Amino acid sequence: MTTAAPPARARQHAAEPETRPPTGRPSREPAGNVLGVLRRRWRPLALAAVVVLWLVLWAVLKGTQTLELGTADTTGFHLWLNSVRDAFDAARANSAVFQHVVQPISDGLDGLVTFLQNLFSQAPAGRPVPEVGWLGVFALLVWLTYTFAGLRSTVLVGGCVLLFGFFGYWQNSIDTLIVTFVSVGICLVVGLPTGILMARSRRVSAAIMPVLDLMQTMPSFAYLAPLALVFGIGPAAAIITTIIYALPPLVRITAHGIRSVSPTTLEAVTSMGSTGWQTLVKVQLPMARRTIVVGVNQSMMAALSMATIAALINGPGLGQPVLQALQSLDVGSAFVSGLAIVLMAIMLDRTTTAASELAGIEARVHRGAKPSARPGLRGLLRLRLRRTWVVVGAVAAAVAVYLSHNYLAFAQFPKSPDLGGPLAKAVSGATNWFVTTFSQGTGWLKDTVTALLVNPFQSLLAESPWWLMAFVLLVVALLLGGWRAAAVTAVCEAIILGTGLWNESMNTLATALVTVLLVVLVALVIGVWMGRNKLADSIIRPVLDAFQTIPSFVYLVPALALFGPTRFTAIVAAFAYGVPIATKLVADGIRGVSPVTVEAAESAGTTPWQMVSKVQLPMALPAVVLAANQGLLYVLSMVVVGGLVGGGGLGYLVVSGFSQMQLFGKGLAAGIAITALGIMLDRIAQHTAARYGRAA
Repeated sequence: MTTAAPPARARQHAAEPETRPPTGRPSREPAGNVLGVLRRRWRPLALAAVVVLWLVLWAVLKGTQTLELGTADTTGFHLWLNSVRDAFDAARANSAVFQHVVQPISDGLDGLVTFLQNLFSQAPAGRPVPEVGWLGVFALLVWLTYTFAGLRSTVLVGGCVLLFGFFGYWQNSIDTLIVTFVSVGICLVVGLPTGILMARSRRVSAAIMPVLDLMQTMPSFAYLAPLALVFGIGPAAAIITTIIYALPPLVRITAHGIRSVSPTTLEAVTSMGSTGWQTLVKVQLPMARRTIVVGVNQSMMAALSMATIAALINGPGLGQPVLQALQSLDVGSAFVSGLAIVLMAIMLDRTTTAASELAGIEARVHRGAKPSARPGLRGLLRLRLRRTWVVVGAVAAAVAVYLSHNYLAFAQFPKSPDLGGPLAKAVSGATNWFVTTFSQGTGWLKDTVTALLVNPFQSLLAESPWWLMAFVLLVVALLLGGWRAAAVTAVCEAIILGTGLWNESMNTLATALVTVLLVVLVALVIGVWMGRNKLADSIIRPVLDAFQTIPSFVYLVPALALFGPTRFTAIVAAFAYGVPIATKLVADGIRGVSPVTVEAAESAGTTPWQMVSKVQLPMALPAVVLAANQGLLYVLSMVVVGGLVGGGGLGYLVVSGFSQMQLFGKGLAAGIAITALGIMLDRIAQHTAARYGRAA
């Protein structure tokens, strides 16, 4: 006997208890879920209450107990740091640590850089030109590029290297390449084994990961002063600073690549009796090669960025003309030297990527890949022809080196055509015309953002009593990130108070928060568009990638040209530096929302706005928080750079500490305060992202 199906109305009533509890009855939802709902509801109310209390007390106590310090004033801690510097200088001749540890490292690095400079960029004693003149250097770079990266990269490198000379920055460019390659070489020697150890040992990973977190969280300028204190100013300090900045991405990405090798593959290899060394060399490293090359690429980009910034501690290279042009407000010269840095960044980025692809092709041929993956007869002929050209190129490079060593005409870079001088004049003229013509528009933008965002934020943070601001930050950290974030915040607040620069730190925090707010707003708009539109993503993402290869110094040039040396200029430069990474993270988060969820929402008749606001953004909230976190770190890394163009706050104090000996201690304290700010905000953002990630 067959049972008839219940009518539609009966089916509807039968389904109702599953989706809605009966009216008047207590919910059968587990207690833990109820508590979770309550937590989500009371936390925004608690945050709102804290903000209201803060505003009321600020209005009553505005301008009192702000711990403001005059520009030329110092505290006992600053004077103590000055005495530490003097003690370091006095101990260099007598301390065993300096004589047997620090000095050999410094002398070794200085000697290596000096040797390479005498070889390729600067005239040694007894010669009017370097040992290898410009033609030999050009031929060597072109031959090495063709050997490891192919023809297209060779054309790119050849053109960029010639432009370095035509711009008038041949020696500075080669010096920058020397510092970058030496730093990346040391990073490879240290970073690859460290990444492998982290991938193969959880204990090693747990011990090293906090160190990498600290190195990546600290703004790059924060350790310029301490390293200059220990190693002095010059190439050694510049290289060590660059290594600290460039090492973490290489170690992290190497460890990730090794861990990402399929466990099934490792089990199969182990079952065949392979030793740990054989598994590493013949399986893990080859299979993780592409990922490791990405790490090398990121390390090289970071090294180039830091090598230019190290001009503040007398590091050789292109950072020197950029710094001099910024200090003299010479927009044209700053543009030309900045353009040389951009070309070098693009050249190194594209070359390392092409070298990875070419190495993969040749590796498949040597290993004997599957028939479907092997190149055909034409491909084999191309490989053999390329090897022939490599040999021919080696002979040509050797001839060029000989000629440039022995003949002055091939050693000195030609003085014509001179592209740098006319380009600098044209840029200066165009800048003056633009500023004169559109001064009302740029002035309106600067005044509007300053009046509506910067001044209110700065007044609220810097003119609140220090204890009130510390309490607000602590409670916000507790509500957003939990007790761990609050504990880190308390420690960082104590450090900032100890530096004696609380008011300057709040000024810097206000500027950073305004910039991050603008970064997140723009990243949300563009990132959502990219995440929902493949065509937009294919057009915008390459532009963002190109912007990410530009060192931070270069962003100051257009901002300075448009707005002059003001606080708003620093905000614009930091904004341009932080937008690319934040936008890509938001786009990836939107694209990572489950297609099943999106299809279900579309079938329910949601509009595009509802899809974004009700579905995609809430589910991509961890990615949005991560974008804000990364944008904040990028903005903080621009704090000191902004100090060069009137940014004020802690950045200005760091720059002053380098230029005025009596303010060295204050500048070093400002670097410590910047580091504490960065760690505090990073931990709050990380714990908040983790909490929302678990909720999602």
